[in-house]
Amino acid sequence: MVGLFVRLKLRLIRGNLHGDTIKQLGFVFTSLAALACAIVGFTLFALLRLADPGIAADIGIVAFTVFTIAWIFVPLLAFGLDETLDPSRLALFPLTTRQMATGLFAASAAGPWPLASLIVLAGAVAGLASGPGGVLIGVIAVVLQFSLCLVASRAVTTALSASLRSRRGRDALAVGAVLVILLFQLPGLLANQGFSGDPAEMVDAAASVLRWAPPGMAAHAIVDGGIAGLGELVIVALTVAMLAWLWIVALRRALVTPDSSSQSGGSVRRSRLGGLLPRGMLGAVVAKELKYARREPRGRVVWFTSVAVTGVLMLSLRGPDGWSGPAFVIGPACLAAMMIGMQAANAYGIDGRSLWMNAVAFATERDVRTDLAGRHLAVAIIAVPLLLVLSVVSSVVAGEPVWAVPAVLSAWGVLGVGLGVGAVTSVILPYTFPDRLNAFSGAAPGQGGEAFLGSFGAMLGTSVIALPVFLPVLFGLTWASALAVPYGFLAAWGGRRLGGMIGNNRLPDILAAVSRPT
Repeated sequence: MVGLFVRLKLRLIRGNLHGDTIKQLGFVFTSLAALACAIVGFTLFALLRLADPGIAADIGIVAFTVFTIAWIFVPLLAFGLDETLDPSRLALFPLTTRQMATGLFAASAAGPWPLASLIVLAGAVAGLASGPGGVLIGVIAVVLQFSLCLVASRAVTTALSASLRSRRGRDALAVGAVLVILLFQLPGLLANQGFSGDPAEMVDAAASVLRWAPPGMAAHAIVDGGIAGLGELVIVALTVAMLAWLWIVALRRALVTPDSSSQSGGSVRRSRLGGLLPRGMLGAVVAKELKYARREPRGRVVWFTSVAVTGVLMLSLRGPDGWSGPAFVIGPACLAAMMIGMQAANAYGIDGRSLWMNAVAFATERDVRTDLAGRHLAVAIIAVPLLLVLSVVSSVVAGEPVWAVPAVLSAWGVLGVGLGVGAVTSVILPYTFPDRLNAFSGAAPGQGGEAFLGSFGAMLGTSVIALPVFLPVLFGLTWASALAVPYGFLAAWGGRRLGGMIGNNRLPDILAAVSRPT
């Protein structure tokens, strides 16, 4: 069973690369990145031998714990992208849960990144072990730690598989992932606010607590290299066995639980803004886009990220060497506006194959402009009050509420510029949104270049075109913010005119680009 699942995993990798040069280059790049991480990680662990033994032990304990946490959370982000993570794909095979668990465990250890992880952990033996006994215990500790990472990862992913296939589960995962990424900014924010502390003392305080967790025991066993280390390895082995039993229980339950993500969820509700929206094609497009904003996880990730990044930027600029004056408020607000406006950089990608209905209905260039106007109006309905709130909060944090006025006017202007630029990039560089259970999948296979060029072009174009109104306000000429809104409105109108003219002639190409198989 072990050999069968490993061969199946390798066959899936090979079959996914067959006949696609882009995927082959991506796999080569991923493999080289894994190799580089393995070499760097092994070297850093090995260099701990040059440090003070106490400090080296503390770093090893913290590193083993962080390694385990990463193995638990990173596969959750890949759910829907890696076919081997969803147990429902194996539900119809005539296998017992123990056979399936054994095979999936072996398949989890196959691939570039698991092998790189094992090499990195092996560096702990070179950096922490002392004497033949320490090396022997270190090898066992590394194997147990690697098994702990695999089993814990599989147990959590299997237990949450039903939720991750649902829309709410994907929303929660997307928000959690953004929060985890922002958590890495916490040390910088603390340092920026004047927080001072001895790094060695902080690591020692963390290690004194983590030392009693299973990963910390594995690292401490390598340092100890004696009878106490063997006792700690026994505890780690029992933890792996307990997690394996919990994984089998979760796997058995996942294989017999019906998939609720594909069941219909009741009647379709009318939009709460239906009575306020304009009639005709424009109102229909706005209503459709607002439903996308409410139901599509990938769209909500952008909204949440815009707010979170703005908050982090506000705190980062508060330090003694940070910005001062209105720029402290205007900068974060305009950055949020640009990030929101970049949603329009691939306006047709979210429609996918259903765009053919729009293409059939479009008769003139004006119809394409109306469609783009509806998409922009839907974004503005959410973004305009959101940017107002962000500007007010930034001004209150800065202690100057009056700065909220130039900040929100400038942000609205940048938003209009972003929508106008996005209308053009949407018809020149369209690409498919993958139909996968993952909020972080950006483009269909083979369209990564289009996605990068579209996003980078929208960001660069928005930045350049917004400079005439953004720079004067940023440098203190707050009266210039009165021109930002009409300037952004004009930029959005011009972008829709140009996008409608180009898009009307490229409808077949746009439809083909957003309908790529995923």
